[in-house]
Amino acid sequence: MRSRSNTVLAVIASVVMVLSVITFQRNQAFMENMRMEQNNAQVNVDTNQNGNGDHGGTIQSNTFNNHDYAKGIIKPRDGQPVKKFTLVAQETNLEIKEGVIIPVWTYNGTVPGEEIRVTEGDYVQVELKNTLIEPVTIHWHGYPLNSAMDGVPGLNQDAVRPGETFVYEFSADVPGTYWYHSHQEGSKQVDKGLYGALIVEPKNEGKIDKDYTFILDEWMEKPMEEMGDMNMEAGGSGGHGAMEPQGDTAGHGAMEPQGDVGGMNMSTSEEIDPVMEEEEMMAYGYDIYTVNGKSGELIKPIDVKKGDVVRLRFINAGYRSHGIHIPGQDIKIVSTDGQDIHGADFIKDQIIQIAPGERYDVEFTVTEDENFTIDAHDDNAYNDQLQIPVIVSDGNGKTRTEEIMGYPLFSFENYGAPGTGKFTLNQSYDIDYMVQLEALGDDKGLRYTINGKIFNELPLFKLRTGNTVKFTYFNNSKVDHPMHLHGHFFQILSKNGIPVSGAAIMKDTLLVKPGEKYVVAFEADNPGRWVQHCHELHHAASGMMQGIEYEDFVPNYAPNPQDTYNKPE
Repeated sequence: MRSRSNTVLAVIASVVMVLSVITFQRNQAFMENMRMEQNNAQVNVDTNQNGNGDHGGTIQSNTFNNHDYAKGIIKPRDGQPVKKFTLVAQETNLEIKEGVIIPVWTYNGTVPGEEIRVTEGDYVQVELKNTLIEPVTIHWHGYPLNSAMDGVPGLNQDAVRPGETFVYEFSADVPGTYWYHSHQEGSKQVDKGLYGALIVEPKNEGKIDKDYTFILDEWMEKPMEEMGDMNMEAGGSGGHGAMEPQGDTAGHGAMEPQGDVGGMNMSTSEEIDPVMEEEEMMAYGYDIYTVNGKSGELIKPIDVKKGDVVRLRFINAGYRSHGIHIPGQDIKIVSTDGQDIHGADFIKDQIIQIAPGERYDVEFTVTEDENFTIDAHDDNAYNDQLQIPVIVSDGNGKTRTEEIMGYPLFSFENYGAPGTGKFTLNQSYDIDYMVQLEALGDDKGLRYTINGKIFNELPLFKLRTGNTVKFTYFNNSKVDHPMHLHGHFFQILSKNGIPVSGAAIMKDTLLVKPGEKYVVAFEADNPGRWVQHCHELHHAASGMMQGIEYEDFVPNYAPNPQDTYNKPE
């Protein structure tokens, strides 16, 4: 066991070090690329270089950036209701699991951060105050706002350094389920807890009696950045200090892999694919699954009554897909990524696979007398920790016993009322672009690429306002890639060559499994600077991200050539 544990630790520590080097080099190259692109653009550099810049590459506690370049770009309409929020980025400790307390980074002292719930038509102002020791931002995942507020450091804004503030503003005109998270070193900061829900309720929503938001995540009991400092000797600190827990660990004993772990073969062969080795070790190391920051017995039950119309909003803030099952209920999947599914049909006992970055909204009417448990059915290792009790307060007090069986996987390709959306496979497009996703491990290290290149090597994807754009996502790797496009929704046209036959499905995040090919289309209707990237954020940190720029867009922001602290992923 000790030899196996040491191998696990060594691999994870190596992953940490490789990601750190790749991320630094990639960000430096990206900033240089963006500065070169700025040479032909009319920009307001003076407001960004107002004498308060960090000219030494280190963060000065007594120098501040007023972020003037972002002020006055977006303004409320006459008479528009204004909703104001304050989010303070701060460190605290969280009891994530019974007996397990870990240091976390938060917005307003909780994980998730405060839910920002507004009504369609509201004007939203969110002041971010940073009291952490590192710069942060807020990205409004999925929401199609002005790119100046998209929160990607070095692209739309400077990261908000310790002691600074930044005010994000947007008009909440697109109802749906969204979320927010830091886009500064996302694989680190989102991992630490910097995320929360953004809910835009429609003005004329139908009858909903209970509305619950569930944010799914995974954690390491021993934070990842500590892995490199951990004692590799068997006589280490015990628990996860030596990856050899004492006593019960969520039913996984001493975590000695026996055959498959989470559906992955933990082979001891020396000839291991480095990509799959990282996948296996990460699946093994992230050993706590949470709902709204709590695991297992700490997950708070939800309360319903017979006859209630219930809406459940699922958001995946983690890095693994989760197959959610709602037992015994006739449910409708009414929305994905904040976009309604027209003509949603009733389904029962199907598994809703929710990939990192995705959102799914489910509605049902409570008709049963028994309590039941929403749980996870997939190949992940620690699903027994991810269970949400549902209490029917006026029921019979009994709890439904679920039979262990294989349930079908929900498929959106043939779901909802058939009908043609805005785009079709056969029409002509102004831009037709292949996005080939690969994972490479060789003497150059571990890299996740788009069209054979990592972030700092990829040219910016250029388009103009009004262009119709078709992307073909093809996963030529052995691991999942949930691809996220900032600032736009795209329509899914086909999967593996088979046209979508149900409702027009609009998304901003799409899970592309190994060997799969999706064709999607969107209109270039939101001028600005954006990115697309894998929302398995460790993959993005190792290169699977690409800048997107409208050629007819004139930005207010330009990165300071002396700044080294902006780290967009």
